[in-house]
Amino acid sequence: MTQKELESYLWGAATYLRGFIDAGDYKQYIFPLLFYKRICDVYDEEYEDALAESDGDLEYASFDENHRFKVPAEAHWNKVRQVTVNVGQAINKALNAIQKVNAQQLQGIFGDADWTNKERLSDAMLCQLIEHFSTKNLNIKNVPNDELGNAYEFLIKKFADDSGHTAAEFYTNRTVVRLMTLIADPHEGDSVYDPTCGSGGLLLNCAMMLKDQGKEYRTLRLFGQEINLITSGIARMNMLLHGFEEFNIVRGNTLSNPIFMEYDELQKFDIVLANPPYSIKSWDQTAFTDDQYGRNIWGTPPQGCADYAFQQHIMKSLKPDTGRCVVLWPHGILFRDAERDMRRKMIESDCVDCVIGLGPNLFYNSPMEACLLICRTRKPEQRRGKILFINAVDEVKRDKTISMLEEKHIDKIFKAYKEYKDIPGFAKVVTNEKILENGATLNISQYVSRLEVKDETPKLSFFELMEQWRTNRDDLYDKIGSLLK
Repeated sequence: MTQKELESYLWGAATYLRGFIDAGDYKQYIFPLLFYKRICDVYDEEYEDALAESDGDLEYASFDENHRFKVPAEAHWNKVRQVTVNVGQAINKALNAIQKVNAQQLQGIFGDADWTNKERLSDAMLCQLIEHFSTKNLNIKNVPNDELGNAYEFLIKKFADDSGHTAAEFYTNRTVVRLMTLIADPHEGDSVYDPTCGSGGLLLNCAMMLKDQGKEYRTLRLFGQEINLITSGIARMNMLLHGFEEFNIVRGNTLSNPIFMEYDELQKFDIVLANPPYSIKSWDQTAFTDDQYGRNIWGTPPQGCADYAFQQHIMKSLKPDTGRCVVLWPHGILFRDAERDMRRKMIESDCVDCVIGLGPNLFYNSPMEACLLICRTRKPEQRRGKILFINAVDEVKRDKTISMLEEKHIDKIFKAYKEYKDIPGFAKVVTNEKILENGATLNISQYVSRLEVKDETPKLSFFELMEQWRTNRDDLYDKIGSLLK
C-alpha cells in the first residue's frame, strides 16, 4: 500500500460508525481494532519467519521468544472474524485475553469501550468493521512501522478535525509541536516528560526529530502521564505502532496523583514538553496549598484556574542544571491579575527564558491566541536576568477550522529564539528588573510592538525630490491627460 492508500483504508473504517455514534467517540473503537489487527498480523508474520528458520518446527514457531506480543489462539483476529452473533462480546473477550498475557506491556491499552452495547454497535455493524480491517494485511512487511505510525498520526488528526470540541484533549497542533521540539533541543540520552501527554505527539516528535537527524533516538527516555484512560491507551499504541518500546506512559491525574517519583520526591527530567488543559476549575486547590510534593513554589493558583498549578509541577519536575521546558498556553497566563504574585516570583527566580506569542486558532475549536512559555532551571550566562519576547502573532497560515505554522514561520521564530537579540517589530530582550517594575506582566505587546518596524525606503532630500519631479513630470502630465479624456 502507498501511504495515501493506507490512510484511506484506515479512515474508511470510520465510515461504518458515522451516524451511529458521535465523531468524538470514533477513537475508542477504531484505534483498539487497528492495534488488535496489527498485533495479530505481526504475530502471524513472526510465526512464518520462525517456521522457515526452523525448517517447519511448529513448536519452535510458537515459542514466546519468537514473538513481540503473545496472541492466544482463541483471541486471534481470525477467530473473532468467524463470530456473527454477540460480536462485541467476542471482541471484548479477545482484547482482555491479549492484555492479560502481555500485562507488562499492554495492560489497559485497549481502553474501556462498551463493545457489548448492541443499541450502539449492532452485530452487523461490527462484522462490517471487522471485514473492512480484514481486507488488508497489516504485518511489518506490508506496512513498516514508520508508514503505519504516520498513518496513525493522520488518523489522530482526522478524528480531531471531525470531533471539534473534544479534540484538544488528545491532539496538539503538529506544526506547533515541531516548533516546541526544536526549541527544547533534545539530545541523545535525554529524559523527556509530558505531564498531560494526550496521544503522545510531543514525546514522539522528540524521538522522530533525532531519528531524522541520524542520531540514536532510541536512547531517549520518554515519560508521559494522561488522565483519560482511552487517550493514554492511544498514546501507548502510538508509540508502539511507530516502533518505540522504551517508554513509560501511565494513566493518572498529574495534579492530585503524580506517578513518576524518585527518592520520595518528583522525578526530575531534562526536558518537559506540555500542552496542559487550560483554566480547569475542578481541581483540588486546598490540597495544593499544602502540597506534599512541594510544588507550590510560587503560591497557590485560584480555584477557577489551575494553569499555574501545572506550570509549577513542570518546574518542580526539571533537573537542576539541564532542565528546560516548553509549554503551550493561552495568552491569559502572561498577564491575569489573579496570578500576578506567582508570576512575580517566577520572574524573580530567573527561570523564564523566552515568551513567544503565536497566532489565533492554533487550539482546536478555539480562536484564542496561543503562546509558548520557555523556562530553564539554569539559563546560559548571557541570558541571565533577561527574558526574550517574540511577537509571532502574524506568523501563521490561517484556516477556517484550525491554523498552522508553515516551515517559513517556524524557521523565523526559531532563528529569533536562537539569536536572542532585538528585532524591530518582532523580538525584544527585556531585563527582569524592567518587567517587575511593569507590574510583572509578561504581556508581549507591552514590550514588542509591530509598529516598530522601520521603513527601509531610502530618504531623499528636497533637491533630489525636485529632480525626480522634473524628470517624470511630462510622463505624469500625459497620464493625467488620458484620464481626463
